[in-house]
Amino acid sequence: MRILAFSASLRKDSLNGKLIEIAARLAREHGAEVDLADFSELVMPNYNFDVEKQGFPQECIALGKRVEGVQGIMVSTPEYNHSFPGTLKNSLDWLSRLRPMPLRGKCVQILSAAPSLVGGNRAAEALSTPLEVLGMHVMPDRFSLNTANEAFDEQGELLDPKRLERLDGAIQYFLRVVKSMQLMD
Repeated sequence: MRILAFSASLRKDSLNGKLIEIAARLAREHGAEVDLADFSELVMPNYNFDVEKQGFPQECIALGKRVEGVQGIMVSTPEYNHSFPGTLKNSLDWLSRLRPMPLRGKCVQILSAAPSLVGGNRAAEALSTPLEVLGMHVMPDRFSLNTANEAFDEQGELLDPKRLERLDGAIQYFLRVVKSMQLMD
């Protein structure tokens, strides 16, 4: 099975970048082929119907093709003002205009990492709504890493084995759902 994974943070060395790298590694260890994308290379102009009439941005077409080629998506989102980044919402808006719409029917695992005590839970919850509206199967067990600024060692690995175990459990569940959805196709 093929999975697209990315951090919705544009910042280099971000907490969510570290988290998605660990999640991608775990998914690979469980047999998934993972396309780990650099979201900063996929940033699109602000959605505007007038722009769409002139043609889709190359970044949208490229991301749409990557999404078409996978069975599931893992996204790690930062939390900004109790929500997820506008750049991610903008990408979803553009992708929703492609035909056929590539997100429909895909399984998605939402992850989040934040220095706060809630670990990006509000961003993960806010992101669930548009993903569900777009016909995606959002995993009920979102993984939020609180106090993430203290959670990683110098090599970007999780310090607490229990957190790693919990993340691994979420990834394993996600992969089982993706596999079962493939069998239904």
